Amino acid sequence: MTPDLVKDILGDAIKTFLLAAGPVLLVSLVVGFFISLLQAVTQIQDFTLTFVPKILAVFLCLFLFLPWMASVLVSFTARIIGNIPMYVR
Repeated sequence: MTPDLVKDILGDAIKTFLLAAGPVLLVSLVVGFFISLLQAVTQIQDFTLTFVPKILAVFLCLFLFLPWMASVLVSFTARIIGNIPMYVR
């Protein structure tokens, strides 16, 4: 196993991680930003106001994107398992 091969595998793993986790993290970031903006404008400092909308948005995002995220992870796993003979050389 050469260093270039390890670098390629690691790059592919990071890309797959970002593709799989990206939608959920992005939705959480956007909802958190708008809730913080709403709190700053209205001066409401309730801690549950930040958590409940974020949790609902993340669950909705997971419900919508989970099939796609699973297919991304399965294709990555299939590529890794399929290339095992090349890694051994």
